[in-house]
Amino acid sequence: MTAASDAQRREHVVNAVRVYDAPRERVFEAWTRAEHLAHWFGPRGFRIHSCEADPRAGGMFRLCMRSPRGEDYWVHGSFREVAAPERLVIHCFAHDAGGTQRLEEVIAVSFAPEGGKTRLTLHATAAGTGPEAAAMLRGMEQGWSETLDRLRERTDAIR
Repeated sequence: MTAASDAQRREHVVNAVRVYDAPRERVFEAWTRAEHLAHWFGPRGFRIHSCEADPRAGGMFRLCMRSPRGEDYWVHGSFREVAAPERLVIHCFAHDAGGTQRLEEVIAVSFAPEGGKTRLTLHATAAGTGPEAAAMLRGMEQGWSETLDRLRERTDAIR
């Protein structure tokens, strides 16, 4: 790969659907309350050691994921849209372990009732430049899959 191609902006889209055995208000709350986000957001092996969420249009979204190797990855941004309990749109920026902003991401999540359960539909679009961003983008499918699986465990715990 050449330096010129390293500088190219790359984009990746993840679409995912999950059905959770919980009412949509509970699943929506897991996405909007810091005390819940801190328990499930991020891939397996990562933990959240700092989390803030102000779930209103323009409100802050900020958290730090610590990798199994002890590296911190900050995500910060804002809620673009909050329509409780049907839909969320979060616009955020992800930083690498060195603190450099690598990705810009828009995460759109809808929550639909389905026979006492909740059908969650996620559409995440991320873009960035450079080899670090490319590596982060390559891991998006797996990262979101593991994150949504962890959410299932959390919705069981929210009462």
